[in-house]
Amino acid sequence: MLASLTGESDWFSPARSAIVFLVDGLGAIQLRAHASHARHLAQAMPKKHTARTVAPSTTAAALTSLLTGAAPGEHGILGYSTLDPARRIVTNQLSGYENQGLDPETWQLAETIFERASARGIRPFSVGHSEYRATGFTRAVQRGSEFVAENDLEARVRVACALAAQTAGALVYCYIPELDKAGHRSGVDSDRWRATLERIDSALRPALALPAGVGAIVTADHGMVDVPPTRHILLGEGDPRLDDVRLIGGEPRFLHLYLDESSDADRVAQVWREANGKVADVSTREEAIADGLFGPFIADEARDRIGDVLVAARGLWAFYDDRLADKRAQTMIGQHGALTPEETTVPLIRLGAYG
Repeated sequence: MLASLTGESDWFSPARSAIVFLVDGLGAIQLRAHASHARHLAQAMPKKHTARTVAPSTTAAALTSLLTGAAPGEHGILGYSTLDPARRIVTNQLSGYENQGLDPETWQLAETIFERASARGIRPFSVGHSEYRATGFTRAVQRGSEFVAENDLEARVRVACALAAQTAGALVYCYIPELDKAGHRSGVDSDRWRATLERIDSALRPALALPAGVGAIVTADHGMVDVPPTRHILLGEGDPRLDDVRLIGGEPRFLHLYLDESSDADRVAQVWREANGKVADVSTREEAIADGLFGPFIADEARDRIGDVLVAARGLWAFYDDRLADKRAQTMIGQHGALTPEETTVPLIRLGAYG
């Protein structure tokens, strides 16, 4: 999109300004399955208008990749929670800047698309809810953008469209988190999720009638699956899968297991494969890096943030550390993070000058 604004793109048509609408949690498979609740978006999405998100399929990693153009191994945001090797603590990649001492200016390792836009004379905007204006995660992944706060969904879309229409050479990012929140609380197969999708579909109608020269994309960071309580795998005291495991990071559908320094990652991985090989893909850090799971390049600062052993759930399973006193995570219905098509296939709907 940035290249299309400077006439250098061989993929998108040239545009005088551009918008990316990021609908958090809107997988392409879920959109097609609920086409009757998203008539405008479904009609605008031909079969090939899809993309594949990153691993893990979680907001922190995927939004950072979208806003830097770098894979997780390069930008260093590798899950919902990952190890800070210097302090040997697991840190939340969305909120850890405020309460766990992460430095947003240095923890996220890559240059942002907004910084690159500014260097080319393009004016970058980020339109989002006011609650995200000054967060550490915003500073980490939206460095260089001009933040425009708008709490109302419909008005947020209108503001993004107006900025692109009125500002030649504008690159506008518009973040829509409402669907992801509905999915986590109520599940994809819920009236609340479908009603939220209908509202988003209606709110995005102005993007279907953009002025000449304005290009837009509607995409997502990940899809989502509903995990029933009967598919929760609880890890308790004395569980042999936790032998030698010092810390657990990631999320229920994509665990990062950090081992004691003297532990053998191959042995721990084999224990997990024997116990859960039918419901999860298990790999060591070195295997995952060799397979390119986190991208073709792993920054030196990012390598030790990756778990010694990684567990990616298949199907509709999720793993929980049941030793924790706080069980709220186990009430979450809609989930993501793993490598299934439902979680990794996202829309790439091209509108306006990109249509």
